[in-house]
Amino acid sequence: MLALTRGSLRATLIDLDGTLLETAPDLAYAANRVRAEFGLPDLPVERIAQFIGKGTDVLLHRSLTNDLEGRVAEEKFVPAKALFERQYRDVNGSRSRVFDRVPLALSLLREAGLRVGCVTNKPREFTMTLLERTGLLPGLDAVLAGDDVARRKPHPDLLLAACTQLRVAPAATLLIGDSENDVQAAQAAGCACLLVETGYNEGEPVQSLADEAGVGGVFPTLFEAVQWVLQSGLPQQRAPIHS
Repeated sequence: MLALTRGSLRATLIDLDGTLLETAPDLAYAANRVRAEFGLPDLPVERIAQFIGKGTDVLLHRSLTNDLEGRVAEEKFVPAKALFERQYRDVNGSRSRVFDRVPLALSLLREAGLRVGCVTNKPREFTMTLLERTGLLPGLDAVLAGDDVARRKPHPDLLLAACTQLRVAPAATLLIGDSENDVQAAQAAGCACLLVETGYNEGEPVQSLADEAGVGGVFPTLFEAVQWVLQSGLPQQRAPIHS
């Protein structure tokens, strides 16, 4: 059993897009500029939000095809990615919004003696700029981005690298995220997991993941998840699935 209690918890890792920040507007703007370049009409922000979660490349393939499983030819993708990166570099953080009471949540975790890290599939360049522009970076003890490891979430590499950097064991670590990617990464790494309803689970309700192994609960926001952890501690979790 993964018996992670308040007394044994040493660190909390937090997803970025959809958990710390509402980032879909920035990503949609950049993706739609690429679509316009290829003569395609804009997609609603809500539609592009469903494409978030597996990194920039997957987001762009999905945005160009308007299909969760879609892929474009390499000769089209290469210039599209270069354009997307230019557009996103310019807009990154300008339309994003820090979710309510996130800075307070980070502060409360650290005041409780927990290390706090951010783990995201977003490339490091964009991650650091976004965290700096939104003022969240000082509240974090570690930041692990998609290109820092060989494999992004749902693989466990990001979580394990963060645990190593923070010098904590995965079994003493909690991941707070917003998607199936986060659940699977936590299971594979041996971490407990909580979920929030603010994010991007590829269009599926995050409540559908509530009964997955290792998931301790689903909360409306990050602040409420953190508040519950600090007030109640984590209940005994079911054994994680290792891969």
